[in-house]
Amino acid sequence: MAALEEEVEDQERFSYEQRLKAAVHYTVGCLCEEVALDQGVQFSRQTIAAISEVTFRQCENFAKDLEMFARHAKRSTINTEDVKLLARRSNSLVML
Repeated sequence: MAALEEEVEDQERFSYEQRLKAAVHYTVGCLCEEVALDQGVQFSRQTIAAISEVTFRQCENFAKDLEMFARHAKRSTINTEDVKLLARRSNSLVML
């Protein structure tokens, strides 16, 4: 019985992740379309898919780091201090 519940939970997690990936892909596509119109360039489907995948993976890494920062501080909730720590670890975010 526990194996069946675990399998259902895995399927739900997979489905949720697929919906998140689809949302990221859609958003990246919209942003690329906006840049294409503004800059007069075009993005191939493969390029949009690659940008989407990299973006999703980076967000996963950010989420794991934020969880670890909160856990290290013996908290179960991520707060602004964790986000500030994350920003300091990322050169691209430090500039913001």
